[in-house]
Amino acid sequence: MMGEKKDNISLYKILKTVLPMIFETCPVYFIVDNLLSILHGISHVVTVIMTQKFFDAIANAVSNKGSFKEVLLMVLALGATLIINQILNGVANFTPDDISFRVQSNIAGKINEKAGKLDALTFEVPSNLDAINKANEGLLNSMYLVFIISTVLTYYIPYFLVMGIYLYSLKPILAISLVIIFIPVALTQFLRLKVFTKLSDESAPIRREFQYYERCIIDKEYFKETRLLGAFKYFKSLYLSAIDSLNKKIWKAEKTSGIMELTMKAITLLGYLGILYLLVIALIRGEITVGAFGAVFASIGSMFHIMEEIICRHVGAITENLGNVKGLVKFLEMPERGGEDIASNEATGITLTQVSFKYPGAEKEALSNISLEVKPGETIAIVGENGSGKSTLVKLMLGLFSPSSGIVTLGKVETSKASMKSLYKNVSAVFQNYQRYKMTLGENIAISDIGKNGHVNSERLNSALNKADLIIDEEKFIDSYDTMLSREFDGIDLSGGQWQRIAIARGFYRNYNTIVLDEPTAAIDPIEETKIYNKFVDMCKGKTAIIVTHRLGSAKIADRIVVLDNGGISEIGTHEELISKNGKYAEMYRAQSKWYA
Repeated sequence: MMGEKKDNISLYKILKTVLPMIFETCPVYFIVDNLLSILHGISHVVTVIMTQKFFDAIANAVSNKGSFKEVLLMVLALGATLIINQILNGVANFTPDDISFRVQSNIAGKINEKAGKLDALTFEVPSNLDAINKANEGLLNSMYLVFIISTVLTYYIPYFLVMGIYLYSLKPILAISLVIIFIPVALTQFLRLKVFTKLSDESAPIRREFQYYERCIIDKEYFKETRLLGAFKYFKSLYLSAIDSLNKKIWKAEKTSGIMELTMKAITLLGYLGILYLLVIALIRGEITVGAFGAVFASIGSMFHIMEEIICRHVGAITENLGNVKGLVKFLEMPERGGEDIASNEATGITLTQVSFKYPGAEKEALSNISLEVKPGETIAIVGENGSGKSTLVKLMLGLFSPSSGIVTLGKVETSKASMKSLYKNVSAVFQNYQRYKMTLGENIAISDIGKNGHVNSERLNSALNKADLIIDEEKFIDSYDTMLSREFDGIDLSGGQWQRIAIARGFYRNYNTIVLDEPTAAIDPIEETKIYNKFVDMCKGKTAIIVTHRLGSAKIADRIVVLDNGGISEIGTHEELISKNGKYAEMYRAQSKWYA
C-alpha cells in the first residue's frame, strides 16, 4: 500500500508535479511574474550603482572636479531608479498571492478528483489517511514552496549574481566573502530539513487524532450525544492531550532548529564586521572611491537582510513544510483504480466464486470462501449478527473492494478489472448512515444524479418522493423543493424519519438497474416500514436488489435470504425454507419475534 513506500521524493520531483499545475492554471501570468521578478532583483543592484554615481558626483562637485548639473542629473537618475524599484516591489508583493488563489483551486480540484479515482480500500489503511492529511496540508505549502523557489531563481540569484559582479569589480575579496558567509547559513537549513521532515511524519497521525476529537466536541453530528452522556470533558481531555503531544514535538523541533540558527547567525555577524573592515581598508588605500564606499556601506545591511531572508525565512520555510508537500506528491502518486468500462442498461447478475477478504493489517479474514450467484433481476436479503461480514460482502459484490482471493463478476466482467465509473453508473443505494446535506430539499434528493449545470428533473423528483412516502407539506416546506434543510443557513430541520425518507427518495431518484438497501428504514416506525417495504417489492421488479437488514421480518420480501455467520455463508433460501431448516436464521427469527409477541 502507499503508506508503506519509502520516502524518496526529491525536490525535483515535487517541482515536476506542482509546476505543470501552475502553468495549466495561468501560464502567461506566471511567466510574466517571473520576468518582472528578475528585473526587480537587478533593479536593487542598479540602485546601488546609481547611489555610487550620485555620491561620486557630489564628491567631484565639492572638489571642483564636477559640476552641479552632473549632480542634478544623477539625482534624477537615482530618483527614477528608486521609483522603478518600488513599482516592481509592489508588483512582487501582489502577483504571487493573486496567482496562488487561482492555482489553489486547481490543485484542490485535482486532490478531490484523485480521491475519487482511488480504490476504496485505500481509505482503510491508516498510513494512507496520514498521506491524505498531509496532502491537504501540503496544498498551501506546495504553492508557497514553488513561489519561494521561483523567487530564489528569478529574484535572489540575479540580485546576488549582479551584486557579486559589481563587488568583484570594486574589490574581488568583497564578493568572495559573501559566498563564504553564505555557506554556513545554508548548511543550517539542510540540517533543519531533516528535523522538520521528521516532525511532519510524526505529526500527521496526531493531527488526524485531535481533528477527530474536535469534531466529537463541536460537530452537530456528535453534539447531542456528547452533551447528553456527559462525554464532553472526556473528549476535551483527549483533544488537549493530542494538542499537547503535537506542541511538544513542534517545540522540540523548533528548539533544535533555533540553536542551529543562533550559531550560524553569530558567524554571519562576524562576516558582516569583516566586510566593513575590508571596505574601510580599501577606501583608505584608495582602492575604491568615496561613492563606492558610501553605496556599498549603505547597501551592505540590505544584502545581509536579503541573505538572511532567503536562507532563514524562505529556505527555512521550505524545510519546515517539505514533509507536507511530499505528502501531496505521494497522494497524487497513489495507484488509481483502473479497469474496463461495462456497457449495461439492464439488470446484471453478480457471481462470487470462492471469495475471501481480509482488511489491510488485520490478522483474521472478514469473509472466507464465499460462493454465491445472484441472478439478474433477483432480490436477495443479507442477514446476520453484528460483525458477521454483511457490509463487507455488499462492498465486494458492488466492486467497492476487490477480493483478497477468489473472483467477483458483475455480468461477465470481474469487478477488480472494471472501471469504477461503469461499476457505479447504474447502481443506487439507500444507507442507514445517510447524509444530511445542508442544501435544499430538491438538491438533497437530486444530488444522486445531478444533470449538467446542476439540472434537477422535476418529474423524477416527484416520483422519488412518492416512492419514499414523503409528503411536501406547504406549511413545513415553505419554498417547496427550494426549502433549505439546515437551520445553519436560515432553513428548517427535519425529524429522523423525514430525513430517512429523503435518503430513500435520493436512492430512487437515480437511474439504476442494481439497488442496495442497507437498513433503509432504521429510523422509521414498523407500520410505515411495512408500507415502504411493500413499495420496495414493486420498485425492485426487473432490477437486481440487495437488501441488508437486521429486522428479519423485512427479509421476507426477498427471493432468497443469505445468512452470514462468522464470515461465511451458513444458509441460503426463502424465508419458509430457512424456518423449516431450524438453523441460524430460524434461531435469530424466533429471538426477534419475542419482542413483538
